[in-house]
Amino acid sequence: MKYLLPLLALMVGPALAEPPAIVSAIATATGDTWRFDVALRHPDTGWDHYADAWEVLSPNGERLGLRVLAHPHENEQPFTRSLAGVAVPQGTDYVMIRARCLVDGWADTLVQVHLTE
Repeated sequence: MKYLLPLLALMVGPALAEPPAIVSAIATATGDTWRFDVALRHPDTGWDHYADAWEVLSPNGERLGLRVLAHPHENEQPFTRSLAGVAVPQGTDYVMIRARCLVDGWADTLVQVHLTE
């Protein structure tokens, strides 16, 4: 019985993990492509658990761009990273952006970004 509490704590731990949150996202037209500046917040704890990517999706869910985050940002929250050269199909009014955590995978929350030139 004395081992039950520590085991329960281990089982509950991952369920309490906070997904990466998109704080802001700005789309800028750059000729025929787009640049995205995305600010994320995530309780990075180091190399074993951090927000490791975000992606730009078309309205039908097709990946248009992927920004891999190469290291944790435990002392820089929120943090902003950019992705340029994203080709968006002509006539697209908006895209969706979602973030990923190294441990928990893709966040359920999608952020809609309207495209205005």
